Amino acid sequence: MYRLRIYTALVTEEPELTGIDLARRALEEARAAARASGKAVGQGRASPVRRRPIARGRRGWSGAGPDDRDPQLLGSLTAGLARSRGWSPKVAEGTVFGRWPAVVGADIADHAEPVQLRDGVLHIAAESTAWATQLRLLQGQILAKIVAAVGPGVITAVRITGPAAPSWRKGERHIKGRGPRDTYG
Repeated sequence: MYRLRIYTALVTEEPELTGIDLARRALEEARAAARASGKAVGQGRASPVRRRPIARGRRGWSGAGPDDRDPQLLGSLTAGLARSRGWSPKVAEGTVFGRWPAVVGADIADHAEPVQLRDGVLHIAAESTAWATQLRLLQGQILAKIVAAVGPGVITAVRITGPAAPSWRKGERHIKGRGPRDTYG
């Protein structure tokens, strides 16, 4: 008789539920508990719902259309925060310096980098005099790419410089002049 009880306990033991079966079981148990308490499931709420006061110009409930209470994208929230606090010029400056290869392209970014932004003028340092000359010819296109990336009014002009030549002035005494006649870059 003892063995029979163990065998029936093993046979009647249910397999472990996962996924949708577990959810169905939980729903059935909740419905049974609601019926036992004397209230049918889906027949109103247990306590009255307190509604928030409706602000002027705002609908009562979100509904099918978009609403400012709906989840928002992080980028739009940060852009709104920067705009409301007056940080937009600094964010645009950070965009130019932080995303330089994406703003101007990989070829230009490999041979030039932004150095500073002062009073709407972006200073760019090229790696050689040849690249500085080429970038001066493309200056209008570079400015158009930057304006497309950060918006109008942030950067109004671009100043492109080549590499700086080494100083030949050594010590306190020196003779005025250009120094050795050589090209650098």
